[in-house]
Amino acid sequence: MTMTTPALTRRQAERRFVLLTAVRWLPVGLTIGMTVLLPLERGLGLAEIGVLLSVQGFVVLGLELPTGGLADAIGRRPLLLAASALAVASTCVFLLAESFAVFAIALVLQGVFRALDSGPLEAWFVDVALADDPDAPLDTPLGRGAAALGIAIAAGAAAGGALVAWHPFAAMSALVLPFILAAALYAVSGVLVAILVREPARARVTLRFAVRETPLAMRGGVRLLRGSGVLRALVLVEVFWSIAMIAFESLTPIRLAEQLGAESTAAAVFGPSSALAWGLFAVGSASVPLLRRRLGTAGAAIAMRAVNGLFVVLMGLAAGPAGLLIGYGLAYLTHGAAGPVHNALLHRQSGPQTRAMVLSMNSMIAGGSYSLGLLVLMPLAEVTSPAVAIVAAGAFSVVGALGYLPALRQERSGPVAENT
Repeated sequence: MTMTTPALTRRQAERRFVLLTAVRWLPVGLTIGMTVLLPLERGLGLAEIGVLLSVQGFVVLGLELPTGGLADAIGRRPLLLAASALAVASTCVFLLAESFAVFAIALVLQGVFRALDSGPLEAWFVDVALADDPDAPLDTPLGRGAAALGIAIAAGAAAGGALVAWHPFAAMSALVLPFILAAALYAVSGVLVAILVREPARARVTLRFAVRETPLAMRGGVRLLRGSGVLRALVLVEVFWSIAMIAFESLTPIRLAEQLGAESTAAAVFGPSSALAWGLFAVGSASVPLLRRRLGTAGAAIAMRAVNGLFVVLMGLAAGPAGLLIGYGLAYLTHGAAGPVHNALLHRQSGPQTRAMVLSMNSMIAGGSYSLGLLVLMPLAEVTSPAVAIVAAGAFSVVGALGYLPALRQERSGPVAENT
């Protein structure tokens, strides 16, 4: 006789989603900015770092659709567990790397981890929430999850910066200890996934089943993308958004190191600055219900995409570290508000059988654009200056606001039926 586990309520799933999101992103905060600064400290040039970061993006690009299809075919939990294991492995390899080749191996592993991790947790939460209450609004709980993400990264960045400034082990680089703690936290995240993520019972998944069902799930997602102009436009926004992200994720610590004269000094300053910026990200995410009431979901997405790009331009034009970091904080404020409304619009175009695939397609475009952008912006920063590259990225990203216009027209025309 088998016992059936009671289904989770929307509120229970939301609490688990928020907790798991926070634990998943805390190690990212610990090492934020240092993914660029550690290779710089170990002798790599900006163009080489651009290639390394693009390697991760191209791996994600190649695996997003298969992993999204796999998550829809066999469940979200197995992919989340595999992602946690690879997160630990990639962080350890990155920490030990001394050469371009070993850093590349670390970023290939990280790319596989990011592809596996991209979407399953959010897809699991939305499935549970809508099963409990089909009319439940999604942007508010997604905003709470994004706020938890921001708070976790803020706390991690503050701790990472403090660890770099403290530097308790003189025999090793000040940048090493945050990576050690990040690996441990990724392991904790995997344990919590195993305990908290509960899915409906499935028939035992075999390799043959996964090989057969994954392409079917992929085709369903691609067919949905082909048939929906609104979805295509939403995914296209990521081309522009990802270029802005290069500016505030990768170019900001480089610009700061240029202004302050040393990577370790920049890391010590960037830690608390990142903590504040991610705190503002959380504020932006928490403001989503207010933005939705004032502007509607699509209207809020348009406003945040445009304003975010303008703040990135401000980062490049501002003189001195103070101006750079003020623009950085404002960029993260609007970045935090933009994510939940964008994903809420995506979920309107999908259903339980395609949800992870839609998130993966969105992430695939973002990762591919990010990688290609790195190959342009990093050399541009090297031959001109990081400031010029930041301004170019911000100005380009503003154009992405146009991609929300089809969703705005659909929103004004009436309720949207969920697709499968």
